Amino acid sequence: MFTIIGEIAEPVLIVEPDTRCNEVDALFKLHRQCEGLAIRRPGMEPALMMRVGFYQHLATHYGYNLYMGRPIRLLAKSQPLVVDYYESITDVSVKAMQRSDEELYDLLLVSKEGELCGAVTIRQLLLAVADIRTESATFMNALTGLPGNRMIDTHLELALEQPQYSVLYIDLDYFKTYNDIYGFKMGDRMIQETANCLSRIFVSPEHFLGHIGGDDFIAIMNSYEVESVCQIILEQLEQLKKELYHADDLQLGYVMAEDRLGNYGPIPLVTLSIAIVSNQQRLYVSADEIAGEAARIKKLCKSIAGHAACSNSGIRITAATFAIGSHPSYPM
Repeated sequence: MFTIIGEIAEPVLIVEPDTRCNEVDALFKLHRQCEGLAIRRPGMEPALMMRVGFYQHLATHYGYNLYMGRPIRLLAKSQPLVVDYYESITDVSVKAMQRSDEELYDLLLVSKEGELCGAVTIRQLLLAVADIRTESATFMNALTGLPGNRMIDTHLELALEQPQYSVLYIDLDYFKTYNDIYGFKMGDRMIQETANCLSRIFVSPEHFLGHIGGDDFIAIMNSYEVESVCQIILEQLEQLKKELYHADDLQLGYVMAEDRLGNYGPIPLVTLSIAIVSNQQRLYVSADEIAGEAARIKKLCKSIAGHAACSNSGIRITAATFAIGSHPSYPM
């Protein structure tokens, strides 16, 4: 799948500013599929002459006689949209659609290291955006927009090749109870807000964040510096709960509901369990092996009341670390 604009750029005809309009006319007639050409301007961004605009000028009263022997720079657009080769297709599409109506279908000129290297038609751009959206629907989680399981598997395999990595499996505890009491719309909102919160934390290019499904997320870091990150995650979820729970439930610190065994009683508010697997003290040979170790550590996390983060290297962070009120442990 193409993601940067330079990948879909095609060669563009380039002429000098003093090229006469009759020569441009000959070029357009020779290259019937050419929608426009660029005009080189040393020390400046290139200008643009679209085929339609060129012949509109010639079709005016006296236009043919007036322009055919004169330089093309007199007719060219001096400020076309010029984008960098490495800009994302989606970002460029936004810029293209923000142009005025008369410029909306103009070619996009693409430069690389300061040199004009091609052009993209609006048709090419729209087809590429459609491909990205189709591909995203396959690889991204529909609720949160985060990468789904296929991309997660790829990034886990890539992590195995790194000299240092930490994989964080992030799970919302007691989410089912919240979803049952507050309804699926609020349940979806909690998942989305949690995803937004994590997205703001894992913003570095060295980080990867994915949505396994339901209330399970995964983050991959190319380092062992996980303690401060876990503290931020746990603290921010605690703040998030203030927006997602009724004041009465927050004050009590629990809700009345049936647990998984069918017993009615107090159930804690949603908490987080973070199982951390790194290669700091043990080497792993497959993504499945990492997942198996994470499952073991997650059980340890869930045995701790309140928020908890535990790792295979001995790190243990609990709610008490942040003076967050903890509650008795109930079946999840």
